[in-house]
Amino acid sequence: MSQPGGDLDTMLPDGTFQDQVAIVTGGGSGIGLAIAEEVARLGGSVVLAGRKAERLEAAAAAIGAAGGKALAKATDVRQPDQVDELVGAALAWGGRLDMLVNAAAGNFLVDADQLSVNGWLAVVNTVLNGTFFCTRAAGRAMIADGRGGRVLSVVASYAWTGGPHTVHSASAKAGVVAMTRTLAAEWAKHGIRVNAVCPGPTDTEGARPLWQDPEAQHRILASIPAGRFGQPAEIAQAASYLLSPYADFITGEVLVIDGGEWLGKGLA
Repeated sequence: MSQPGGDLDTMLPDGTFQDQVAIVTGGGSGIGLAIAEEVARLGGSVVLAGRKAERLEAAAAAIGAAGGKALAKATDVRQPDQVDELVGAALAWGGRLDMLVNAAAGNFLVDADQLSVNGWLAVVNTVLNGTFFCTRAAGRAMIADGRGGRVLSVVASYAWTGGPHTVHSASAKAGVVAMTRTLAAEWAKHGIRVNAVCPGPTDTEGARPLWQDPEAQHRILASIPAGRFGQPAEIAQAASYLLSPYADFITGEVLVIDGGEWLGKGLA
């Protein structure tokens, strides 16, 4: 049996994103980095944005060593002026902006009645406000350029199912889903497609602590009909499809990639 995602590395032809430029927030690690690596592998130039400059530089160097082209740009997506600088840097470096991937996120588990104001704001400012600031800045550049573009955000299924201990993140992600659909309708006339991907439990460095405990791992896996965790490459491959010309008639969509978890097998 092949490894998850192992037979999909030629899903899109090499050069699919040739001469195109993408900004990937949260691009220094996890799903954001996986998407950036896939876009670069398919010929695109990627600008990696995030708050940790060292991590971004290491990721950009790794993409370069693999034959891709990447620029690290330390950015706090919660700050509109820094977001404007990010888009300006991408335009100066690549000469254009074709894609934005909103993968920057923040979350922690907490009972709603124990959630502090600062805790609420920390997550909402990153996930919802940061996604809007980046999308607005990138959209302005794409509209001014006149060639259209693609925006892709990373959300979570508890945005519509709800999820205990995630009121801050679920509320913010639900806002991103609404934003995605609203801008898909509003910006279609500019040739800008706006979509989202919704990963289920995915084996990333940041998520792994959630299932270090064998009991927790068993509980999570039992809720996934596919019976396994997702791989970052699988999320990246699905994302690359939505960013590619193969998806030119898809906008306002949320693609769930979770092995069937959100279907509620765990409730049976």
